[in-house]
Amino acid sequence: MIPKIDIRQRRARLATRHRLTAPAESVLAAADAVVALHATDPASVHLSAWARVKGDGVAELESALYEERTLIRMLGMRRTVFVLGHENAALVQAACSADIAKKQRRLLEQHLGTQGHPENVPEPERWLAEVEDATERALKARGSATAQQLSEDEPRLKQQLLMAKGKPYEAIANVTSRVLFQLAVDGRIVRGRPRGSWISSQYYWAPMAGWLPQGLAEWDADAARAELARRWLYAYGPAPIADLRWWTGWTAGQTKKALAAIQPVEVDLDGVPGVVLADDLEPVEEPGPWVALLPSLDPTSMGWIERDWYLGPHKAPLFDGTGNIGPTVWADGRIVGGWAQRPDGEVVHHFLEDVGADVERAVEAEANHLAEWFGEVRVTPRMRTPVERRLAQGS
Repeated sequence: MIPKIDIRQRRARLATRHRLTAPAESVLAAADAVVALHATDPASVHLSAWARVKGDGVAELESALYEERTLIRMLGMRRTVFVLGHENAALVQAACSADIAKKQRRLLEQHLGTQGHPENVPEPERWLAEVEDATERALKARGSATAQQLSEDEPRLKQQLLMAKGKPYEAIANVTSRVLFQLAVDGRIVRGRPRGSWISSQYYWAPMAGWLPQGLAEWDADAARAELARRWLYAYGPAPIADLRWWTGWTAGQTKKALAAIQPVEVDLDGVPGVVLADDLEPVEEPGPWVALLPSLDPTSMGWIERDWYLGPHKAPLFDGTGNIGPTVWADGRIVGGWAQRPDGEVVHHFLEDVGADVERAVEAEANHLAEWFGEVRVTPRMRTPVERRLAQGS
């Protein structure tokens, strides 16, 4: 008989394992608890840490990223930027980033050979390899550098591409960002400190060998996918297999092979088939009442593709047009509303359902706490949603 795990138990695991009811002792522990923190929007990383860590999330995260360097910012699952501990970063590099690197290299070489502006690049494979090596040498000479500084050192980074010719959105752009992206996803360079404050999305680049002299551990791709699947299932399971495949960006074959290696158990998730680690069938203790204010693209909010069990009917007001979730209000393992920061610094929220007076008071207290933590900093999510826009504008 297939074991059953109900929604209450899934929500209990989410609460405790994602450190939303039991704060982590460090940012590294918080990141490991959810495998990786989303970092496409720089502010989200800090806000995700604030929700999960005892103490000052900004200072601790910056120390972990730029001084102790126990965390690294890298491109991984679904071509998304994440912040991870070294162990998980090594797994992601072998299990996800390496495949992305191969695909993006072929695409860039094709564009160089067919869409160069004002003329195409001859022998694009050789040209790209030479420019990558020269860029890496320039970066090593500087120690760290911006994209603009590197394009001054290596003028070939100013090579242009004409994209979407004849379309309304036709554009001409330098290959600088594409080459740096390629070097980063290949694990040769790394995003360092932001050029401005912690909400800036422009970074100094550094050579990986200088940033992490020991480098990342090398994994066989199949072994890395199996271990990453195991860690994801502990943090996010039980779950349908489709959730794991979506989260990792793997093919059906890669997902199947990874699961075969760790041999999870099939379970019934209130009528939906799912899997759980074989040694993780025992129920976890349900926490008491809790609330949380999570940022846009938080790893908990974006951890599954099938979200009805914690999102309910609230997708339309809380997501943008491309599937990115905005700031959310959580109560007892489910999303009950959204929040935003106004220009004067006030953190305001809106409930999408009746939550009761106790939850209302707890959320109000959390909003005031967050506003105090923000201080003079003002954050506007890069991915804006209907509720966040309306709240931020004061309507």
